[in-house]
Amino acid sequence: MMDERRSKTDARLYSIGHSNHALETFLELLRQHRIEVLVDARSHPYSKFAPHFDAPSLKQAVIGAGMKYLFMGKELGGRPDGDEFYDAEGHVLYWRVAESHLFLDGIGRLETGITKYRVALMCSEENPSACHRRLLVGRVLTTHGVQLEHIRGDGSIQTEAELEAEEQRGCAEGQIGFFDEPHQEKAWRSIQSVLQRGRRQTSSER
Repeated sequence: MMDERRSKTDARLYSIGHSNHALETFLELLRQHRIEVLVDARSHPYSKFAPHFDAPSLKQAVIGAGMKYLFMGKELGGRPDGDEFYDAEGHVLYWRVAESHLFLDGIGRLETGITKYRVALMCSEENPSACHRRLLVGRVLTTHGVQLEHIRGDGSIQTEAELEAEEQRGCAEGQIGFFDEPHQEKAWRSIQSVLQRGRRQTSSER
């Protein structure tokens, strides 16, 4: 635990994707940014293509490296249980998830944790742009004043402001931004359709 405590007004959350990194490479990224707690936000914490990121193996490695591991896929995962959280095309309705008691309890625990530790929220995708750790969890926390910083695969930090500016440049070039859809609140959903049964491969695992 760090000696210097952070207040909720200057709290910071890191985000990271395990991608197809070697385990030691991933651990080194956490060490490089002095992460103390890794929060696993995967609904299904297993990887067919990178089995060293299965929850039991990852937990053992993280603890062995002197950090803490916390699974919060039930509370903060991108594929919640319940048909009410999906539309007819299989998109996750983030606006509905964000209103659920389980999700809000998870957000509360995370907000408390980031005032005490340097926390990284982990999912599978290296690029946070289309990942729920940013579009769902990160979006809610940033409205609460939390600073969101993304650890990229090369070890660099991309702030949420930098990522938003990058997206705005894309919109200026004629691309449609996710948050530019009409009826913004009801359009707040996963960009891609996901399978409610089984586990769809992420882009980093194909």
